[in-house]
Amino acid sequence: MIALSFALSGNAAAQSMKEKTVMVGGAAMYPSKNIVENAMNSKDHTTLVAAVKAADLVETLQGAGPFTVFAPTNAAFAKLPKSAVDNLLKPENKSMLQGVLTYHVLPGKYSSKQVWEAVKTGGGKAEMKTVQGEALTFWTKGKDLYVTDAKGNKAKVTIADVNQSNGVIHVIDTVLMP
Repeated sequence: MIALSFALSGNAAAQSMKEKTVMVGGAAMYPSKNIVENAMNSKDHTTLVAAVKAADLVETLQGAGPFTVFAPTNAAFAKLPKSAVDNLLKPENKSMLQGVLTYHVLPGKYSSKQVWEAVKTGGGKAEMKTVQGEALTFWTKGKDLYVTDAKGNKAKVTIADVNQSNGVIHVIDTVLMP
């Protein structure tokens, strides 16, 4: 048992040395794994993972992509009224949940540097259309990148450029609403 444990931890260490990982929610995010595989290991994204499962979006987010996902943390979901989250997770509200979740996804892979450049080119703001169909507005303040949703909610990118095999994740501190 101990030998197996050392062997497994050795494989993880070897994988980590080969890949440039980013720590999210206490877990290394591997660029060779897809968005769902990595998100499932983050202790900070259990609510998001549960929502992705409830919305039947696991297969989509494991697909080829590429996708840019703005991933709200558990703390971001906790800012919402508990009843709102519970309501979204009900089976009869699956299409509404899918809309909220796909509003956090851009088609294509956009690094934080690319978003910053778009903001700079746009004179301080950049709009990008989500998979859901509506736009998000990006802007910067100091060294921080922010995104504003259609309702005026502002989210700060707290961890940028978490590369995945099928895109990139940017961790945010607020749930975005279409």
